[in-house]
Amino acid sequence: MLWFIEPFSALFYTTYLACGISDVLDGHIARKTNTVSKFGSALDSIADFILTLVMLLIFIPILAWERWMVCWIIGIAMVRFISMGVGFWKYRSLPLLHTYANKATGIALFCFPLFYHIVGLTATAILLCSIASLSSLEELTISIRLKKLNRDIRSLFTK
Repeated sequence: MLWFIEPFSALFYTTYLACGISDVLDGHIARKTNTVSKFGSALDSIADFILTLVMLLIFIPILAWERWMVCWIIGIAMVRFISMGVGFWKYRSLPLLHTYANKATGIALFCFPLFYHIVGLTATAILLCSIASLSSLEELTISIRLKKLNRDIRSLFTK
């Protein structure tokens, strides 16, 4: 639906916030009602990825991206893909870890349109790429170090 709405319009922000609220609520409700499942968790991660991809497809053509921003985003994506490859090779399953850093990245990415509106593209890119870089490197390190897949690991420092 967001694909067909003018970016940064009141309807866009309303729809976007409704998507975010529903994403938070579905996980909260699943935990409260003890209906959490591996499938639901994986589906939530896939839905988050799709929303991020849609947002990129919406904003890439309309914003004045600088070369360093694009290179940084590509670098983050490469680390993420390597992490997924390592996880798939070791566990025969995509890791899709639910670390605090990955959650922080998801929240920051969700706030992209708001940050952009308030502080502009450069500051937003630095903030989001910094958070995403740390979380992607943490995820790669965890994927390399873990002997057994634990999607609910909270951080690199969790035992």
